[in-house]
Amino acid sequence: MRHPRRLVRRYRHDRSRIPTSAQLTPQAPRGYRRGTNGYTRITTALFAAGMATFISMYSAQAVLPQLAREFDVSPATSALAVSATTGVLAFAIVPASILSERFGRIRVMAASALVSALIGLLIPLAHDLGVVLVGRALQGLTLAGVPAVAMAYLAEEVDGRDLGAAMGRYIAGTTIGGLSGRLVAGLALDVVSWRWAMEAAAVMALVFTAVFVRLAPPSRFFAAKPIGVRASMHNVATHLRNARVMALVAIAFLLMGGFVSLYNILGFRLLDEPFALPQALVSLVFVMYLSGTVTSAWAGRLADRFGRGRVLLASIAFMLVGLALAWVDWLPGVLVGMLVFTGAFFAAHSSASGWVSAMADEHRAEASSLYLFGYYTGSSVVGALVGLPFSRSGWAGASLFVGALVVLASLIAAWLVAVTRRTQAAATPGASGPAHPPQWMP
Repeated sequence: MRHPRRLVRRYRHDRSRIPTSAQLTPQAPRGYRRGTNGYTRITTALFAAGMATFISMYSAQAVLPQLAREFDVSPATSALAVSATTGVLAFAIVPASILSERFGRIRVMAASALVSALIGLLIPLAHDLGVVLVGRALQGLTLAGVPAVAMAYLAEEVDGRDLGAAMGRYIAGTTIGGLSGRLVAGLALDVVSWRWAMEAAAVMALVFTAVFVRLAPPSRFFAAKPIGVRASMHNVATHLRNARVMALVAIAFLLMGGFVSLYNILGFRLLDEPFALPQALVSLVFVMYLSGTVTSAWAGRLADRFGRGRVLLASIAFMLVGLALAWVDWLPGVLVGMLVFTGAFFAAHSSASGWVSAMADEHRAEASSLYLFGYYTGSSVVGALVGLPFSRSGWAGASLFVGALVVLASLIAAWLVAVTRRTQAAATPGASGPAHPPQWMP
């Protein structure tokens, strides 16, 4: 006869093999966590989508001096080749997000990137600036699908604890895309005309569109809804009444406007005296966009750890530091200043874009669309206006103009952090702080 204690131990051992009711219950799919295959695929796919979109969007910025020369127009007029795209894109953001609610996130993003790249192949065939601007406006209309939907797609499919890092990866793709479009087009200008330079950028956009379509995992948490313009406008109106969401929209408008403004006129400054750099070297200045690749991903991780508000305020402060360094007529100072300014801008954008998605408990696509409306409206409106102070007072006038925008953004960000902290404190009275802070906390 076996010893009773051995029988008890064997019973306990066998009982541990019996599946529990929780194990027998089908588990709902969870958001992708960092380190999983799904997380790698979705972040790589969105990186490629960002590349394709921003190659198409900003390749024209590298050829603005050539457009001004060929069509005999001012720098402010040639800058419309960028502003036409971002301006139309800003107004197409909300309609694109509405379409994604009916036809799906991936389908809208893929169609957007593909059609815009095909239009990019046709624009260089134009022999009139008006036709070029119309083509660029059409590109803005078709480009809207990726930025309108990408953040909502990530917010739906990625675990909230890793959303900041995933958003940083997407922002990194937009950074390198903007760099690649400008760099390829700019370097090509030494051997070919601006037309062939923009053709090369369009081909690159097509390649990265194919990568996105191949890697993007199907949506698991998305449910198609009928297209309801009235309901979508109601959702947008809900966010318009949210002061914190609108504060982030204003910050996006101011910071993006200042950022695009400096790069719109940087080429003119470096080509003229006292620098008089050759075109190839001026194009290499866009390599500074790589700093944004590092800082956007870094800011996303820091925001997950320390809070988006703190990272946003610190990033804006560094933008002012970079702007001050770039003031002087000394090439190393200009380059270091623009490097700091660029990296800090993308860190701020990564923090703010992730914050607006997390702050919206529902209707995230509309919230992201509002943020991007401010972002691209700033690029279009402010990016065109900077030509006025630059024409009158040179780089100093443009720097003061941009500095005022960044200071105003810092004041709004400080207010937003204070209000959000008070809201969080009121929601948890008597508590020293939750173990896992809500995603919208600063």
